Amino acid sequence: MSESMLTLTIPADHPAYAGHFPGQPILPGVVLLDAAMHALAKVQGSPAASGQIKSAKFLSPVLPGEPLALYYSASAAGGFRFELRSDARVVASGAVDFAQASLG
Repeated sequence: MSESMLTLTIPADHPAYAGHFPGQPILPGVVLLDAAMHALAKVQGSPAASGQIKSAKFLSPVLPGEPLALYYSASAAGGFRFELRSDARVVASGAVDFAQASLG
């Protein structure tokens, strides 16, 4: 599968920076995953709530204002492997699957 890329924008004044950590702010991992999930859901054409994080690794902190790029490869079954990068530095990686709609 070929790799695709999307630019993610997390504003430097995002409220999550204020409490994580005062005086030395870094972006919480949950904010990174949320941004990735929403971007991949849009690519998939599914609601973000239908996604399931299969794995996630946080490799490097993201400081306010750092540029972020989401690199991903999709599978035919609706899954994605992804890396979040700031310039050449990988800050997080993981895998996400999106559930197929089921009639209950």
